Parts: sequence; structure tokens; C-alpha cells
Amino acid sequence: MRLFQVSATAVALFMLSVSGIAADEETVAVSGVAADEETAPSVYQELANRFAPIEVENIRPAPIPGLVEIQIEGEFLYATEDGRFLFRGDIFDATTRENLTETQRNAFRKAKLSDVDEESMILFEPDEFKYTLTVFTDIDCPYCRKFHRDMEDLHAKGIRVRYLFFPRAGPDSESWQKANSVWCSDDRNEALTRAKLGADLEVLDCGTTPVAQHYELGKAIGIQGTPAIFLESGESIGGYVPVSVLEEELARRAAL
Repeated sequence: MRLFQVSATAVALFMLSVSGIAADEETVAVSGVAADEETAPSVYQELANRFAPIEVENIRPAPIPGLVEIQIEGEFLYATEDGRFLFRGDIFDATTRENLTETQRNAFRKAKLSDVDEESMILFEPDEFKYTLTVFTDIDCPYCRKFHRDMEDLHAKGIRVRYLFFPRAGPDSESWQKANSVWCSDDRNEALTRAKLGADLEVLDCGTTPVAQHYELGKAIGIQGTPAIFLESGESIGGYVPVSVLEEELARRAAL
């Protein structure tokens, strides 16, 4: 969830404020630097080291000359190349009106979601579909239940739904146990529908389930609430919207 990411970033900012200009002794692996160590500016690795032990996923030139973009746990920060000034916020291209930071977020989310095997999801799909939505759901979330009640209408509009679990109360909660029980059911689709209708499910334990994996992924891509709906492009639709509005938005974005 977002609070987790902001907290981690705050720790990093504190460490930057108390550290010297020189890098800490502990080093951090950075994909954006390690991919081409010979040509990457050494200052990038030095800047990454100053966030230790928080993992810096990537450092690369920002769209604005003289700035670098730092990716930490799905958050995108910007800094001057010497690391003295660091700030959060989105960068917009005033000419094209494109949110350049959001474009990076979309690419990050798309990559993360593409790594998830559909075998670990619960799929609700019509015979023919035009759109695919990936939805992080909490069984006890009222708007998640409302979204699920729209499933017949979603299918009529050619919308396929891939569910991942995101029990907002976290591990050891009742919602987490319900998610595990749904996964352990013989008919997961039927069990999920029953659970979202408020039925009491038999508590089942079948060993390892994908609930923890989905939950950690949701935190990594910055989920703040449920349902969290994403397009195949990684774009975020946000939370619940009526089917008619959702269809219009999907068509609009597909036409861009």
C-alpha cells in the first residue's frame, strides 16, 4: 500500500540528510546502473549507495537535463546529479501534456503484472473479449463486491477479468484466510462469488497459495485501495466505476 512506500522513502530521505557526500561503505545493486557498468556514470552508483539498505531498483537520466530519476519500490523520485537536492512529484511535458512520470509507472506496472502467471489468478472471462482487466480484490471490500456483481454486464461488454488477491488487512486477517480458502476450493470461481455474496466458506488449508505473492506485488506497484484495476498497458483505472463508464474509458484509451 502507498503508506508503506512513503515510509520507506522517508527513511531514505533521512539517511540522505545525515550522510556525507561520499558513498556509504555498503553498496546497493541497481539494475539501471549494473546493466552497463562501464558506461554508467559512477555518480549514479554513489547516489544509490546513499540509500542503503533500501534497494534502489533503477537510476537513469530524467526527462529534464541535469536531473536523474530514482526508482524505489515503485516510487519515482528525482534528484540533481550530485545528489544534493531530491524531490517527489510528476514531470509533465507542457507541449504534449504527457505525464512523463506516469508513463514510467505504467511501464513498471506492466512489467510486474506480465511476470505473474495466469495460473495463479482467478479468471472470469466471456467466450469472446476485447479488453482484459487485472483487478486486485479484497473479498470483504464493499466496492470489490459491487464490481463482482457487475460481472455479467462486464462480460456482455467483452471485458475479461483477471483477479489477484489483496486482503487490505494484511496477513493473519480474516480476509486473508478467506482468500486462502477460495484458492483451496475445488471451484475457485464459484467459491469467490459465494464469498463476495457474504456466504460463510469452509476454512481450507492446501499449503502454499498465491495470496502472499499477490499482496506483495500489490504493495510494490503502489496499490492504495481496492478494487485496484489495471489495463494490459499497466495504466490504472483506479477503483470501482459503473460498467458503462468503464467501457467508455476502455474504448477511449484503446483509441489513443
